[in-house]
Parts: sequence; structure tokens; C-alpha cells
Amino acid sequence: MSRQLYSVQEGMLRTGLGRSSFFTKLASGEIRSVKVGKRRLIPDTAIDEYIERLEKQCADGRDVTYG
Repeated sequence: MSRQLYSVQEGMLRTGLGRSSFFTKLASGEIRSVKVGKRRLIPDTAIDEYIERLEKQCADGRDVTYG
């Protein structure tokens, strides 16, 4: 299985989040990221984990909040 790192812009597109919301989630650690040189990159597994957490929250009957 091939692993991939996404740019912030690609991460935003894959999650459907806007710039501010995405950076808030990066800063809080809700979406993991790595720094390579000056670039902030998001592992594909971090996006998968974030989406899985959202799905679990919905399945558990909890509201999903954005921001």
C-alpha cells in the first residue's frame, strides 16, 4: 500500500473544510500533520482518521461541530 502526503490545499479539498477551519484543526491536533522543511504536509492516514472520527461521532448520535 502506497502512503501519501498532501499539501494543506489538497487536505482542504479532501476533507471539504475551508482554510480557517482546516488550520484550526491542524493547530489543535485534530488533524495530524508533519513539517518537511518549510512545508506543512498532511499524511493520508491523518485524513482517514479524521473522517473516521466524524463518522463515529455521527453514529454515536453526537453532533459534529465545525470550526
